[in-house]
Amino acid sequence: MLNFDYSIGTKIFFGKDKIDVLASNIKKYGSNVLLVYGGGSIKRSGLYDKIVTIFNKNDIEFCELSGVEPNPRITSVRKGIELCRENKVDIILAVGGGSVIDCSKVIGAGYYYNGDAWDIVLDSRKITKVLPIATILTLAATGSEMDAGAVISNLDTNEKLPAFNPDMAPKFSILDPANTFSVPKNQTAAGTADIMSHIFEVYFSNTNEAFMQNRMAEALLKTCIKYGEIAMSDPTNYEARSNLMWTSSLAINGLLSYGKETEWSVHAMEHELSAFYDITHGVGLAILTPHWMLYALNDNTLDKFVEYGVNVWGLNPDTDKYDIAHKSIEKTKEHFISLGIPSTLREIGIGEDKLEKMAKQATSHGKLGSFKPLAMQDVLNIYKASL
Repeated sequence: MLNFDYSIGTKIFFGKDKIDVLASNIKKYGSNVLLVYGGGSIKRSGLYDKIVTIFNKNDIEFCELSGVEPNPRITSVRKGIELCRENKVDIILAVGGGSVIDCSKVIGAGYYYNGDAWDIVLDSRKITKVLPIATILTLAATGSEMDAGAVISNLDTNEKLPAFNPDMAPKFSILDPANTFSVPKNQTAAGTADIMSHIFEVYFSNTNEAFMQNRMAEALLKTCIKYGEIAMSDPTNYEARSNLMWTSSLAINGLLSYGKETEWSVHAMEHELSAFYDITHGVGLAILTPHWMLYALNDNTLDKFVEYGVNVWGLNPDTDKYDIAHKSIEKTKEHFISLGIPSTLREIGIGEDKLEKMAKQATSHGKLGSFKPLAMQDVLNIYKASL
């Protein structure tokens, strides 16, 4: 196992009616809030009214940034920074899923930066200080409620890039599974695929000594496989929603990745799809993942795929290793299809015309990953196989 330092600065309030702690925790940082949310689902669900009532009862002033996009754009970040500066905001409250939270994180970082906010996405070393961030999670997917990263899109340059700073981790996050009851089937499916992909990116690793992390990763994958389907068929099933919500946080808060060499190839490839075509992130991941797995399978990686097939899918360990590996990949693809997710890029409107450009951009800083290092031609091959 590799050396690591581990600290999570995010306090989690998990469970029913945990919104009751909102005011007291906001006031630890001030009484002037930027409320950030997406397309209005929090108003339809009644969550928005609850938050406003709490603010009014506790003399908390607030301004709003609404309409944050599913792939949050740098233009929304810029608007948020302006609002924070104009209203002397003390803390940002992100109410939504990963897109809203990611946007809020970069708003918080950009508040203290004198140049254009895209600069700090291109180079996170320019982040020196961050406004406090808090979240109320409404979609189990990205795990952004408990990590220090964000991903922002720039439509002018067709780029979708990550930013990271330890201070971008939320100060506290409220995780009430009931707030995900109204999530549509397609978003539940895409969110589950996103969670699974986060786990895959750290599970498939050249670090063989991380027994504990691997067993936890397998447990979380099995949780997604079991409860994703239940949440799809029974949206108000609290057990399913709570298991998915907590899994989304644990999948990417460092618990599984510290002490390991990690991959992140599929995410890098999907970011190009989202940057050029503005598709749903989890859908792109689900399409690419089985093809990446098949491309990565060789004599050196075989045992890891066998481990995955036996421990996650319950395949017979006494059969041919390559048979186990191929069956595990096929089961992964079948599972995503069972959630109603498309299985090819053509189904979501992506053809061959931009594949080479995306492959070049995905590898512009060098090969992707280490479990199976991917050069530009490798990425292009995976894109083509996914058509």
